[in-house]
Amino acid sequence: MGLAEAVVLGLVQGLTEFLPISSSAHLSVTGQLIGAGDPGAAFTAISQLGTEAAVIIYFRRDIARIVSRWVGSLAGRVPRGDPDARMGWLVILGSIPIGVFGLLFKDQIETVLRGYLLTATTLWVFALLLGWADRRGAKERELTQLTWKHGILFGLAQSLALIPGVSRSGGTITAGLLLGYTREAAARYSFLLAIPAVVLSGFFQLYEEVRDGASVPWSATIVATAIAFVVGYAVIAWLMRYITTHSYKPFVVYRIVLAAVVYALVAAAVLPPFHDLPLG
Repeated sequence: MGLAEAVVLGLVQGLTEFLPISSSAHLSVTGQLIGAGDPGAAFTAISQLGTEAAVIIYFRRDIARIVSRWVGSLAGRVPRGDPDARMGWLVILGSIPIGVFGLLFKDQIETVLRGYLLTATTLWVFALLLGWADRRGAKERELTQLTWKHGILFGLAQSLALIPGVSRSGGTITAGLLLGYTREAAARYSFLLAIPAVVLSGFFQLYEEVRDGASVPWSATIVATAIAFVVGYAVIAWLMRYITTHSYKPFVVYRIVLAAVVYALVAAAVLPPFHDLPLG
């Protein structure tokens, strides 16, 4: 992977990470189309550190308050029922499922689950689920009403994003809408919930690459990560304004169109249907 390809992939990562359209699917397909190949789970996890840095900076006041109150509750200075202290525990609780499934199915995530037929299918299936949830959801609950049960359900939905095409934000937002949360509340918790999972995953992948002495295009990866940070920050700011007055319908339509495009590229032998099948 050269610097030009890294710039493109960094832009794609930043543009798609926070929208419910699957950044991993976009990175995989784009990598193939520009001749860089499937960037792989390791590149995806590391470049996501850039977008998560954008989340941390954008929500820095919320995060600082939650961490402070959570730590205070451990020391007995803050009541355990404090909303921010509770949110700290709920983010931890909701992060457990993706950590467990990520470790249990690590090999499959890096291989068979990256097949393009599966990616195309998850794109349109979860598009329909998002559209249905957006229409059906009551959109009445705020984050102050988040329960332990709902925190686990959010976490289980996030774990589905281990499959390219599902979308981390798309899965958790869909779950939030079905549970009756407002669009903004579901998106905000989705972004907060992603921080532990993505940061730990990214650093775990870094550790493994260094430990195994893998040939990693470090310059390209760093460039992509930096670009993803800048673009991702702008996308968060835009999305949080957009969803206050708009539905998720444009993203639903986009996912279905993208799924059709991926199916067509597989049929034309531009993309392999399965991870281990070479192009014809």
